[in-house]
Amino acid sequence: MAEPLLEFRDVRAGYGDAVVLDGVSLVLPANGSLALLGRNGVGKTTLLLTAMGFVRLMRGSIFLDGKDISKLAPHKRARLGLGWVPQERDIFPSLSVEENLTVAARPGRWDVGAVYGLFPRLKERRTNMGNQLSGGEQQMLTIARTLMTNPSVLLLDEPLEGLAPIIVEELTAAVKKMAEDEGIALVLVEQHAQVALGLTKDAVIIERGEIMHRAPSADLLNDSGTLDRYLGLKLGGG
Repeated sequence: MAEPLLEFRDVRAGYGDAVVLDGVSLVLPANGSLALLGRNGVGKTTLLLTAMGFVRLMRGSIFLDGKDISKLAPHKRARLGLGWVPQERDIFPSLSVEENLTVAARPGRWDVGAVYGLFPRLKERRTNMGNQLSGGEQQMLTIARTLMTNPSVLLLDEPLEGLAPIIVEELTAAVKKMAEDEGIALVLVEQHAQVALGLTKDAVIIERGEIMHRAPSADLLNDSGTLDRYLGLKLGGG
């Protein structure tokens, strides 16, 4: 059996002495896509931050493509293939769209042309400065710039939060294409469970820092009892 691409083994992590994640084990295979679901404050973002090395690992190990990255600095993890898309739109406001993209570029499948194919709106805005973009366009640019590093795994932290419906539509289409057509492995934190489940192959639900439920996304989407119990989500009610 092939090595998992990203793996957490019995991870305990947190801030200072405060434990946020406890006993978390999960596997993301090559070409896999995983939704991290749970109510606010249960540790979803902390899990992504722990993967990147921004949160203290108290116990356990994290592997990327079979290599133990548990003690590596965040920039070294990024160099090995972890692509981080934070909630805060992380762009250079005084550079153009195209300059934002090329400054981060590393050799691989994703170059400026490929990124513009995924985000036509960015191609239209390619000469605009970062601070001339709407919030949604900045979010697209953040994802596109991360793709330009040609990561093996993309970690997306609530990429649709607070965006206009038309931008949400374009971004979900892009994420779907990345996962299904391009085979990019990704982990998605998203408050809207139905959206996240529609974009991923597998899902885990986190509660109080522990994984309480695992299932294929399509199965969980039809499991109203579990969604209601852990997320307070009544299907059909949004």
